[in-house]
Amino acid sequence: MGKEEEKELEQKLRESGLGHTVIQKLKAQGLLSMKGLRFIVALTSDELVDFLALGSYETASRLQENAKKIIGYDDRVLTAGQLLQIIEQEQPKLTTGVKGLDELLGGGLYPVEIYEFAGEYGTGKTQICHQLSVTAQLPEEKGGLNTSVVYIDAEGTFSPQRIVSIAKRFNVEGALERIYVYRPLNTGELERFVKFTLNTYLDQGARLVVVDSIIVLYRAQFRGIEWLARRQQAINYVLDWLKRWARLYGAVIAITNQVITHPLPSGIALKLPAGGNIIAHASTHRFLMKKAGDTWLIEVLDSPRFAKGASAEFTIKDDGIWDA
Repeated sequence: MGKEEEKELEQKLRESGLGHTVIQKLKAQGLLSMKGLRFIVALTSDELVDFLALGSYETASRLQENAKKIIGYDDRVLTAGQLLQIIEQEQPKLTTGVKGLDELLGGGLYPVEIYEFAGEYGTGKTQICHQLSVTAQLPEEKGGLNTSVVYIDAEGTFSPQRIVSIAKRFNVEGALERIYVYRPLNTGELERFVKFTLNTYLDQGARLVVVDSIIVLYRAQFRGIEWLARRQQAINYVLDWLKRWARLYGAVIAITNQVITHPLPSGIALKLPAGGNIIAHASTHRFLMKKAGDTWLIEVLDSPRFAKGASAEFTIKDDGIWDA
């Protein structure tokens, strides 16, 4: 299949007017495949010129336009009505497995959007990620995506045992075999995985990507105010690649975030998501999670669709998250 696919794509690219040199460069980088062409489409013109050492931006543009046609990437302008139909009717939504949370989320998590769950330790961020990793494997008629999952465990808190307990509750068999866990040692490994490896799993059908957490390695490894600008740029680049892959593959992105303490003149200390405006602008929907007595609370911080301050209560048990 690989050689046949390569020959077919080579023929299509030659017919589009691309020369032998460009095609050989694609072969040398292992990009003469549908997966490789999606990577070509995901790159900016500058990135493509540098990555393949192309002679001109015109060549890069022609390569990308032909790659879009071959992979069926749809970049046409839509009316708002057409977009609404795609969002509401054609795209499946991912259930959390908790009625109150699903109602807060407008029916579940939508593809091509980034959901940020921020909070202190013990507020349920990792628990919701574990539960989503199981519910994503449910069939669509039960609120799932019938998909495998990529779980980037930057904090080292992923628990296979927890997955087994939640999977038993939702009657999902073989759940562990459909979750691909990556534990980056440092920010460089995280960035390389997201840019160069994540699409391998998406190409194989994964439609949920979890990053738990997006900030932890950067806070630890970019120390001091003199590193702040560089740290923010690096975080922004990772988030941008997550958005590119989400758009190309129709994936759901769920990230967790830590919080910082922001003291007010009144003496009250606010808990705000870390990462500043970079993460704030990249996330489609932002939620703050907190302990509230015997239950937990998730509250909308910012969203284009949900009312600021809207909230839902939940409890955490041995087999996952439940309605309070």
